[in-house]
Amino acid sequence: HREGNATVVQAFYPGAVSMELKLPGQKTVEMEQADEAGYYAALVGGKEIGSYTLKASLEDGTTEEFEDPYRFAPVITKEDTARFAAGIHYEAYRILGAHMMTVDKTQGVHFAVWAPNAATVSVIGEFNGWREEANPMTRLEPSGIYEGFVVGAKVGMLYKFFIKTKDGRGLYKADPFANYAEQRPGTASRITDITKLRWSDAAWMEARKQRDNDSLPVSIYEVHPGSWKKHPHGEDEDGFYNYREFAKSLAEYVKEMGYTHVELMGIAEHPFDGSWGYQVTGYYAPTSRYGTPADFQYFVNYMHKNKIGVILDWVPAHFPKDAHGLADFDGTPTYEYADPRKGEHPDWGTKVFDYEKNEVKNFLIANALFWMEQYHIDGLRVDAVASMLYLDYGRENGQWVPNKYGENKNLEAIEFFKHLNTVVLGRNKGTVMIAEESTAWPKVTAHPEEGGLGFSLKWNMGWMHDFLEYMKLDPYFRQYNHHKMTFSLTYAYSENYVLVLSHDEVVHLKCSMINKMPGLGQDKIENLKVGYSYMLGHPGKKLLFMGQEFGQYREWSEARELDWYLTAESSHRELRDYVKELLKMYKKYPALYATDHTDGAFEWINADDACRSIYSFIRKSPTGRNNLLFVINCTPVARDDYRVGVPKKKQYRLVLNSKDPKFGGDVPVEKTVYMAQKKECDGREFSFAYPLPAYGVAVFTY
Repeated sequence: HREGNATVVQAFYPGAVSMELKLPGQKTVEMEQADEAGYYAALVGGKEIGSYTLKASLEDGTTEEFEDPYRFAPVITKEDTARFAAGIHYEAYRILGAHMMTVDKTQGVHFAVWAPNAATVSVIGEFNGWREEANPMTRLEPSGIYEGFVVGAKVGMLYKFFIKTKDGRGLYKADPFANYAEQRPGTASRITDITKLRWSDAAWMEARKQRDNDSLPVSIYEVHPGSWKKHPHGEDEDGFYNYREFAKSLAEYVKEMGYTHVELMGIAEHPFDGSWGYQVTGYYAPTSRYGTPADFQYFVNYMHKNKIGVILDWVPAHFPKDAHGLADFDGTPTYEYADPRKGEHPDWGTKVFDYEKNEVKNFLIANALFWMEQYHIDGLRVDAVASMLYLDYGRENGQWVPNKYGENKNLEAIEFFKHLNTVVLGRNKGTVMIAEESTAWPKVTAHPEEGGLGFSLKWNMGWMHDFLEYMKLDPYFRQYNHHKMTFSLTYAYSENYVLVLSHDEVVHLKCSMINKMPGLGQDKIENLKVGYSYMLGHPGKKLLFMGQEFGQYREWSEARELDWYLTAESSHRELRDYVKELLKMYKKYPALYATDHTDGAFEWINADDACRSIYSFIRKSPTGRNNLLFVINCTPVARDDYRVGVPKKKQYRLVLNSKDPKFGGDVPVEKTVYMAQKKECDGREFSFAYPLPAYGVAVFTY
């Protein structure tokens, strides 16, 4: 600091027995001890001294020379702190966290963290021997942000923030904005530089801006990277594929099958494998289990080169209580609601984000934008939306606090979603925001201007529940539960839906998809073909979890790879080929996707054939050409005399026969074109006869 015609240099180093000030040109000035706590000072006359270093002599006889952490001017501006406090610093990840930069012609790392109720904060790490007093940070009032510049810090080094609380405790916290983390069980953050990532997907990103997902096919393959495939034991303790290996293996399979997107579970850093990534401690860091940020960038880039969209699971509802994480971050409820009746989930043992705080909302919205804009992610599937919307979610009477109107709606969360979706989708045309919302909350996918939450799509949990309850039944009893498959059509256009058979349906003793099916052996395979066919024909985008397409018998476990050996068996291989055929058909016919959200584009031929458990319906193309007629027999009884009513006296060409020998069936296609006759059936003037096999699915185009 300039004092008249001189410069005063003050330094702090507890444990030093003496200190020297080293000036350019090797000149040294002995510093006076100003306080036994470790404060030293020196007065240097003349013009400003420019750069300098400090040299401390320690009690053990060693010396240490280092840059004065206080000599560098603040990097974060008042505009930055004001925007963050207002909740609208949409690129807050550029100022908070750890970033390589040059300050005052000196290379180092700038650290910044929001800890508004801390007494003091310092950054500790491999660059300073994890000494709590070595690199104290400067508080920027009134924001509660602390910043500091460390010259000796380099890419790859581990670090944490040491937070001294106002009640005297010391907390060791990972960086909430870190872009890379130590692999578990370690809990430190790791310095990295994602500005060096190099992309070659410009064509994909440009085309994405024009993408109208509502009128395009969206078939999602949900994948858990750690259990997709594993290396044999010995190569790696966990056997995980690196992101790069995973990219090549997954892209080849997804292209062969015909999915349009992959949805990845558990990418944001998390400490416990068994949480599947739904208890996050590092929201800005792709998990180090599978490699570096550059490896993850390679994965996304590779998917885009292969014309595959990437969706991530995203968890803004809650976070775990791990000591190094967000919970009680500065010794007080910082990211979570202070009242435990709002701030804790009794069922999950986790903390709930405080959506009333602008800085917390900013943390989450900037995070969604971070994945979209820095890692080119094409969509986020937002986990546990219902738990955010309802104040009494998972709580008994007395365990929750009503809003100001005495209701159970979380008004702050509602406004958060409107803000989130407006900004994310407004800045990133062609991306999707998908809500996992398990109730009948209205207008989840309506625009905020219309009173909606602004999501692009919503998981259809009601359809999933009814569908599985029906498909589990012995075929004899399906006649008494016929409505379970038709009810979803009464609300199919109330939201923009995705039909999902996700990981949640094949864990916790719910049985794998094939073992939910009645019967033995081939009966189970045939039932799955029937179910998947109905799913294809029903309005809505599609999602299948990995392993369901080939009939994995065991429930899914994050600890082992899928049972790929089953695909060597003809029945499982034929099931997979059938799913591949369904996906191929899905992309070929606009009737199956372009009118997903158009009321009137689905029409029942017969929704009431309960005694035979047969469903017949049509999906209409937006152009009126290549409409599709579905006939689905949900019992093992052949109907050789089957006749179906049709809307017009036209030719109806068979484009899918589930009993084709190439799918393991025994009913080869002998006739592919059927001419409608003027013969009443199903309340229609015209009809044609088709010998419908046991568990037979027939799809015709007209």
